[in-house]
Amino acid sequence: MGPIGSHMINTGIFFLFIFLSGFWLSRSGKPYNGIIFNIHKLIGLATGIFLIATVYRTHQATPLSVDQITAIVVNTLLFFLTIVAGGLLSVAAEGELKNVNQTVRTAISVVHKISPYLVVLSTAVTLYLLIFRNL
Repeated sequence: MGPIGSHMINTGIFFLFIFLSGFWLSRSGKPYNGIIFNIHKLIGLATGIFLIATVYRTHQATPLSVDQITAIVVNTLLFFLTIVAGGLLSVAAEGELKNVNQTVRTAISVVHKISPYLVVLSTAVTLYLLIFRNL
């Protein structure tokens, strides 16, 4: 298996661990368990660093095209949306958003439940454009 296959497998493993730790965290109850919460955040951070390194190495090998840059921007925005929604959920779990409308809290929860799937889809498209378009 070459570097392309290992990038795809590593990315899949990172996202699997993010999802599993997220499900573990949500099942642990509120307030969130600090150890599980930090594991979840660190896996997300490691995934972001891995993807940044992949983009950087790809750009060093071949300049990025407009569609690749667009995919990277969309992917980055979705990744940050997921992080922000997760952060807001953790603050809400600590009772810090009690003055915020219940509709807003529900919307934050829905965004954090949907956005990870959008990030996975966006990452798959981005990696396809980065790796397979440069072959």
